[in-house]
Amino acid sequence: MEARMPKPSDFLLTAMAPAIWGTTYIVTTQLLPDGYPLTVSLLRALPAGLILLLLVRQWPKPGWLPKLFILGFLNFTLFWGLLFVAAYRLPGGVAATLGATQPLIVLFLARGLIGAPIRPLAVVAALGGLVGVAMLLLSSTITLDPLGIAAAFGGALSMALGTVLTRRWQFPVAPLTLTAWQLTTGGLLLLPLAFAIEPGFALPDAKAVAGLVWLGLIGAAPTYFFWFRGIARIGPGPAALLGFLSPLSAVLLGWIILGQALSPLQLAGAVLVLASLWIGRSASRTAAPASKKVPAE
Repeated sequence: MEARMPKPSDFLLTAMAPAIWGTTYIVTTQLLPDGYPLTVSLLRALPAGLILLLLVRQWPKPGWLPKLFILGFLNFTLFWGLLFVAAYRLPGGVAATLGATQPLIVLFLARGLIGAPIRPLAVVAALGGLVGVAMLLLSSTITLDPLGIAAAFGGALSMALGTVLTRRWQFPVAPLTLTAWQLTTGGLLLLPLAFAIEPGFALPDAKAVAGLVWLGLIGAAPTYFFWFRGIARIGPGPAALLGFLSPLSAVLLGWIILGQALSPLQLAGAVLVLASLWIGRSASRTAAPASKKVPAE
């Protein structure tokens, strides 16, 4: 049986997820209150998951729940929690650059957990994208916090493992249903943590409500549908490489909306990121024919 060759539309739809995730920084800094990362994550995940559950009207089998809670924990509870810790304790450029190690982690986890080959072109693309993100975001005046560094790496590892396990544990349901289940389980796990660690969260004003609606109904529900669909169709490695679009999108939005200047180094970093995505796409095109199964003799 031959492996399915991904279509260009599969890559484009998957790329929409990290491109939209790039709006998270500007929405968070401009619209949401500071100091409540777990509560914001909860309000982003659980309402979106419950709304999708009402739409799909499909419940997981009891035997699937342990794996779904593991995926919800890795992809949402732990990842979003560590992401905000890193954002609070590190300059944004440092946090994003450390998070950009995720595609490399995915390549090696996919090799160990699902037997995916490590292709030289994919490694080159991951390293090139990482350097490009660093050129986009790092400055000469940075401060490093050990806990922030650990959180950034931990977040990258958490999402990388969640990405690979999502491919390994392929549930026989539509991507929208899987998105609903994972957002809900991740939100349920965030619920006690947010109430225990961050009491006193005030009722959000109209500006904060708008930010939460965007992050939940746009930045979580549809984007993770595209993301989980992409993991199934193009594989965890190529999908992870598209994650470089998130910091690129954030920088472009800062330039367009906030009037932040772009230096020649940043422009070169943007070109390198796009070139890395092209290399990664080329690697995935050559991988599919090589993944044909040999008939048993």
